[in-house]
Amino acid sequence: MERKWTFHPHDEAGIRRLCGQLKVSPLLAQVLIARGISQVDSAREFLDAKLSDLHDPSELPGVNTAADLIVQAIQDKRRITIYGDYDVDGVTGTSILWHCLQLSNATVDYYIPCRMNEGYGLNIAALQALHEEDPRRLVVSVDCGIASVEEAAMAKSIGLDLIITDHHTIGSRLPDALVLVHPRLPGSTYPFGELCGAGVAFKLAWAICQRLGDGKKASPRMKEFLKQAVGLAALGTVADVVPLLGENRVIVRYGLQTVREQSSLGMKALMRVAGLFDKPELRADDIGFGLGPRINAAGRLGQARLAVELLTTENGERATKLAEYLDTLNNNRKTVERRILKQAREMVVENPEWEKHKTLVLAHHDWHPGVIGIVASRVTEEFGKPTVLIALRDDGTGQGSGRSWAGFDLYAGLASCREHVVSFGGHKAAAGVRLKAAAIGDVRETLASWAAENFHPTAADTELRIDAEVLLSEVTFPAVRELERLGPFGQENPQPRFVASRVELAEPPKTMGEGDRHLAIKVRQQGTTMRGVAFGRGDWAEQLQSTVGPFSVTFAPVINTFRGFNKVELQLIDWKPATTAQHAAG
Repeated sequence: MERKWTFHPHDEAGIRRLCGQLKVSPLLAQVLIARGISQVDSAREFLDAKLSDLHDPSELPGVNTAADLIVQAIQDKRRITIYGDYDVDGVTGTSILWHCLQLSNATVDYYIPCRMNEGYGLNIAALQALHEEDPRRLVVSVDCGIASVEEAAMAKSIGLDLIITDHHTIGSRLPDALVLVHPRLPGSTYPFGELCGAGVAFKLAWAICQRLGDGKKASPRMKEFLKQAVGLAALGTVADVVPLLGENRVIVRYGLQTVREQSSLGMKALMRVAGLFDKPELRADDIGFGLGPRINAAGRLGQARLAVELLTTENGERATKLAEYLDTLNNNRKTVERRILKQAREMVVENPEWEKHKTLVLAHHDWHPGVIGIVASRVTEEFGKPTVLIALRDDGTGQGSGRSWAGFDLYAGLASCREHVVSFGGHKAAAGVRLKAAAIGDVRETLASWAAENFHPTAADTELRIDAEVLLSEVTFPAVRELERLGPFGQENPQPRFVASRVELAEPPKTMGEGDRHLAIKVRQQGTTMRGVAFGRGDWAEQLQSTVGPFSVTFAPVINTFRGFNKVELQLIDWKPATTAQHAAG
């Protein structure tokens, strides 16, 4: 489905008002208004968001009871085990709580399940083993457990104390644990429901620090820890692709600075292998494409414990070795990912009968369960359909990971397949599933039938919201630097998007990167020439080369720093021949 470009109406009076009272440029004022921030007070609050804007942890449902229980366990010298998820969100959240409890002189360790053998969330065998090893142990989950009804019941039956902290979609039944910490518990009045798992863990750590201080304020030592913990929470927040608004935006805004200035030995080693250590300032993209994937690679390839060790070690040599190993794992992950994507494409082509389905369910014995989630996003984008990829095992079972498209509620879709699957969980945009291999056909048909009845995407679902139309000559270094006040950018707070109309190629387009995956072009408009790049869109090179006449481009302007030089370039989002580019007011 071709993306419709939708422009926000130009509000001259509103732009003048914001420019005058906030002392900002017309371009920044136009972007604020296009994003629904038209009042001076709300605009000022957005632009000048402060760390003090974070809500007090006591407001988070369950956090007071959980903090009290943990502090009591510390005083009673009980072992506390943090049971974390294997993705970046779980790894960083686990690391936050581990650091907090270590500094509190607690007896603390962590357990991260193996993605391939144990799957997502709490599992009965692990909980039983932990209890048998130490019956007095307190287990605190991070980024998982809200759907673990049976596992929590088992823990209670054997006398294992369990605290669940999570942020995922809540099912029809809540687990029976000592306490649940979740921003969207039934009856919750918490002002911001979009915290990730690391964000929830950060709030719990904050509440623990308050109790170990004077009741309201943490001690100076723990206050320094919390500043560093904001950096870990920022890493989890960006990597988990939660909305970068409200508290999440504040956490990432200040966390990026913390990662740069106050990071641990492990984080510094990770920045070195990612080529970010000497960068003067970090952006959310540096986490999303540099740090996050290396941590995720450990979990995807079954070694998430090493990622937690990297973020918690105080041994510089060990940190360097772990960071280098994670870098190697990430390169291996990329190789596996390319092979799976090729096989998935071939599978769709070989089964034309799936064309009538609004969803895709693909399965293969050679697929790695840790990588299919990334590939599912690429297949979703390529074919314009919500997609579930399933890695089949020799024992006749399968583990799947799915990604949504155009607002499709993937969690609800998988719920419609409940009778055909062993288990499922996640949220509207991304979910995981376990099933018998024999049920794949039933799941494919059931999901497609549910989508046929409940999923009716329109152009509005895939529309590209444009903040303003500009001339290339307006996209200057000072203008782009000022626009960065709107960041950090990410989910639901994208980089400002602009359109430049009737541009032309200044030289033939080029492909770059491994497998010629990416595009690099130079465009010219009224005497101004700029470089543009489009990641993953090497296929546009031939199309642009054969286009006759001028064309229009949609782009996000960014500052590219290379060898100490700063230069504005365009990150291309879409393009259309000038004759077909339609400007619709939204």
